[in-house]
Parts: sequence; structure tokens; C-alpha cells
Amino acid sequence: MQKALLLTAIAAAFGIGWVMRGAVPGDTVVHAQGNRVFELRTYTAGDGKLDLLHARFRNHTLGFFKKHGLQSVLYGKPLDAPLSQNTMLYLLAYPSREAAKKSWDSFRADQDWGKVVKESGVGQVKIESVYFEPTDYSPLK
Repeated sequence: MQKALLLTAIAAAFGIGWVMRGAVPGDTVVHAQGNRVFELRTYTAGDGKLDLLHARFRNHTLGFFKKHGLQSVLYGKPLDAPLSQNTMLYLLAYPSREAAKKSWDSFRADQDWGKVVKESGVGQVKIESVYFEPTDYSPLK
């Protein structure tokens, strides 16, 4: 849990003042507006599977996220071992916690996504998730 809180602080620091819509080349960067709920997700892949996980995100996941209303803010990879060997993290933004639940339920129910997961070769991934909201003094809201 301490690792997740540290990564939350780091991810929030990268996003101060801005929220990226889409996080893919050519997408528009816009200023954040109003209060939002954020989710920091940390994925730990099995041995030798991290590159496959990044490929799945790059080639498929971002499109499914967009389709189901999961707004991408930041995708990152640790620079130092041992986390650099098996870990990725990303930050999502939602208008509310209820909107997050609705989007994730829709995403998980997508049969096409299920096919991608099976075909990706990534296998089991440990997922840690932390939802948080900006403080009253946060530049990003």
C-alpha cells in the first residue's frame, strides 16, 4: 500500500495543471476543469511478460478505454529495478466514482476485450488500484 501511495503522489505531480485526453500522439491536451476522481493503477506482470503488457495497452487497451469512457491521463514505467522489470502504472480520470464504476463494468463486459486478453499472451497480472480526489489546495482538480 505504501508503494501505491508513493506512486499516486508521483503520478499526480506529473499531471499538475494538465489532463491529457487520450494520451496518444495527436490527441489534444486540455486544462482540467471541475472536480474529478482519479484512479492510479499499478500492474505487476509475470516474468518476461511486461513487453507483452505494454504492447496490449499500446495496440488495444487505449482504444477500449476510450470506447468505455475511461479517460487516460498518464502511462508510466518505473526506471529502477526491480520494478522496471515487471511493473507499469497509469492514471485515469473520471467525473465521479459512479462514472468510474459504470465505465469499468462496461469495459469488463466487452466480449471483444475478452478476446484481446486471451490472445495477448500476457497471462495473470497483479493489479493494485487507488481512487483519490484532489485536495482543496491541489492545482489539478
